[in-house]
Amino acid sequence: MRLFSLKFSKTGIDWFTPALLLMILLGWLFPGPGLKTGIFSIKQLAGYGISVIFFLYGLRLSVGQLVKCAAHWKLHLVIQSVTFIIFPLLILIFRKFFTGGKYEELWLGVFFLAALPSTVSSAVVMVSLAGGNIPGAVFNATFSSIAGILITPLWMGLFVQGAGGGSMDILPVFSRLAYQILLPLAAGVALHSRLGEIAIRNKGFTRYFDQSVILAIVYSSFSVSFSTGVFRGIGLPVIFLLMLALLVFFAFINLLITIFARRAGLSREDRIAALFCGSTKSLMHGSVMAKVLFSNVASAGLLLLPVLIYHAMQLALTGVMSQRFAAGKSKHA
Repeated sequence: MRLFSLKFSKTGIDWFTPALLLMILLGWLFPGPGLKTGIFSIKQLAGYGISVIFFLYGLRLSVGQLVKCAAHWKLHLVIQSVTFIIFPLLILIFRKFFTGGKYEELWLGVFFLAALPSTVSSAVVMVSLAGGNIPGAVFNATFSSIAGILITPLWMGLFVQGAGGGSMDILPVFSRLAYQILLPLAAGVALHSRLGEIAIRNKGFTRYFDQSVILAIVYSSFSVSFSTGVFRGIGLPVIFLLMLALLVFFAFINLLITIFARRAGLSREDRIAALFCGSTKSLMHGSVMAKVLFSNVASAGLLLLPVLIYHAMQLALTGVMSQRFAAGKSKHA
């Protein structure tokens, strides 16, 4: 896997994005393995993988470091309010145009994207490259990831019932979140002082493990969706319009963050952190949450589609943004 990744990195292509596309293609051509059930099925193994992901995440999480960064409340308020309030409310405005229509589930997928927490690793890396506030980015990305475990299901609980042929009772969902995500996370945090350094030293391995679990979730989700005919009527023109809408949405969110950050009197470094942490969404959390929240929904693949598109888009756009900010910093140095 590492050799494969290195070959792609030399060409300037992130191997993970083509791998995601490959999983979607395999789900279409060979859905059989993704439909199987049992303790050693791909679907079940992905479920075990989710718990391991959050255990390893807890091992790397330093609570003491987070407490030190907590005082910078203006930066945190801008990022978290955009991530969990402004983002979903903007998509909610368009709900009336899709309710009861052919593309209602596609709207729900975009709303699911909007309700997700921000990325952790990529946001922090981009903030570092752009010359932004790295400790502030680490705090907000981490806080967002933990808060999203509770906030995302609360948002989705308002609309999932009756949509996509499935329903969501919020109490069983939180019960499942507790034993599959929160307990492993808490166990990892408790063992941070003993095993944290080992986990941090091997973060390359944990990253590949995270990505492998995501690929398994994407494959199994799209296998079910393709086999049940969820994508019938969703042609290339619709996907192109979805991509265009998400691009406009990304630009608008960045504009709002810039305005809010300036009004809050944030420094240039803080504004950079706000942009990269507030405008990005976590594919890892999206994949995990989709498996937990939409486990009985046949259209889980369709609901994940906006998340996958936005993931590829934000990687490309934030990469360009980080280079522009870095160039601007060198000019003012």
